[in-house]
Amino acid sequence: MIAQHTKEFSKNAHRYDDHTALQQEIARYLIARIDSKPQTILDLGCGSGAVFKNIPWKIAHFTGVDSAQGMCDLHPTGKEVEIFCEDFESPTLFSRLTPPFDLLISSSALQWARDIEALIAQISLTCKEGAFAIFTDKTFESIYHVSGLPSFLPNAKNLAVQFENYFTCKHEIKTYRLFFDDNRSAFRYIKKSGVSGGKRRLNVAQTKALIQNYPHAYLEFEVLFIWGTPSKA
Repeated sequence: MIAQHTKEFSKNAHRYDDHTALQQEIARYLIARIDSKPQTILDLGCGSGAVFKNIPWKIAHFTGVDSAQGMCDLHPTGKEVEIFCEDFESPTLFSRLTPPFDLLISSSALQWARDIEALIAQISLTCKEGAFAIFTDKTFESIYHVSGLPSFLPNAKNLAVQFENYFTCKHEIKTYRLFFDDNRSAFRYIKKSGVSGGKRRLNVAQTKALIQNYPHAYLEFEVLFIWGTPSKA
């Protein structure tokens, strides 16, 4: 059974920390349920450091991977921190790492994987423990309903099954609502937050119509959280 909870953010919540309030909240929740205090950590899609900044225990080594140079430049540095600025699906990435990591974590990033099952299989060979938070297809559900476009994000239940093929894990779905003063602010958030992955499939006229006709004062998000250990062969 997948538990489901909803958290609502105030109209002002999205205005701090460079439009990443939600991602910060997701990273905190993901990390808060890790009890093992792992010493070597690999973070796929590390961004500007939401995971690293929220780790409350002392670690020996942290490896972050992100394809956006601007995000890598913002990530905290230190003698225990190593950052790879490249695609986490790069065919040569894992051969240059030193597994197994005590923890492989990814928060708000794996939904962009081109072949998520192949990546999950690779991840299971690279860590002793995994923790993942992934935006799923109920994110922006009302936008897709109004626009008639299909979601490009993965389905939560299908994704959970894929992880269960490689991990002994527990999972949970959380839904979030982020409120805005007006529709234009909401759509500006989508662009600046990175949650949309930079995908644009409407022309200017269609986008204007969608902004005008969007029926809510909030955007909705769905996140699948997974914690587990690789299944033994």
